[in-house]
Amino acid sequence: MTSQPIQAIDVHAHFGDCRRDGSPPMVDEFATGDSATVVARARQANVRTTIASPLSGLLPRGRADAVAGNIEAAKVAAETDGLLQYVIAHPLQTRTFRQTDEMLAQAQCVGIKIHPEEHVYHIREHGEALFELAAKHGAVMLAHSGDRNSLPKDFVEFANAYPNVRLILAHLGNGGGASGDPTSQVRAIQACRHDNVFVDTSSARSILPKLVEWAVREIGSRRILFGTDAPLYSTAMQRARIDSADLPEEDKRNILCDNAMRLFGTV
Repeated sequence: MTSQPIQAIDVHAHFGDCRRDGSPPMVDEFATGDSATVVARARQANVRTTIASPLSGLLPRGRADAVAGNIEAAKVAAETDGLLQYVIAHPLQTRTFRQTDEMLAQAQCVGIKIHPEEHVYHIREHGEALFELAAKHGAVMLAHSGDRNSLPKDFVEFANAYPNVRLILAHLGNGGGASGDPTSQVRAIQACRHDNVFVDTSSARSILPKLVEWAVREIGSRRILFGTDAPLYSTAMQRARIDSADLPEEDKRNILCDNAMRLFGTV
């Protein structure tokens, strides 16, 4: 049975200009999309809600103004139907911690986004402060994972120490490049003591045949959430991967929407 009629919730998206050092301008142009574009593509793929952070708060690497990005995201999310916001917490821009306290009280802000790679810090060095911030609010935290500063295994000790933080490890299968370990997010979840760690499907690796199905066998479909990384990737392509997965409808429904509803409440 097809899962296409299910209205999905995208737990990992962005909006804005994609500006990456060393990236060909046309590639960045292809990966750029304002909030209206992101929401329109979501609706075409039967995605009813998109939770996003602004690319302006993440890029260019090491030079993004996360404070300004959060201000932009709060305004855009409040004005855009179908779009919700992550507030970016950046441990090297401590004003974002005050913004997190303020913005999590707003209806359109439903969680915290961290990105050790684009913000150029190691999660082992700053994880304590970030998890303490999230624990204060009992928040959902979406973390880029799979690269040198954000190896999934390095999140385990913090997830174990702060069980009221619901951590989403982004990018199922991302292991830091083509030769990296595609099992790293799943193995990290299996190493955790509590049921507070999840993974999203927002990676190019997730479209590999059998990867999503393998992850469901290893950790169950209730630990996997639908994410697209839009506008960097095609929302329709990421949606089609779950719709066409060799999985029962219940598992697809968990991934596409039910798990997000359990984590975020009504979204």
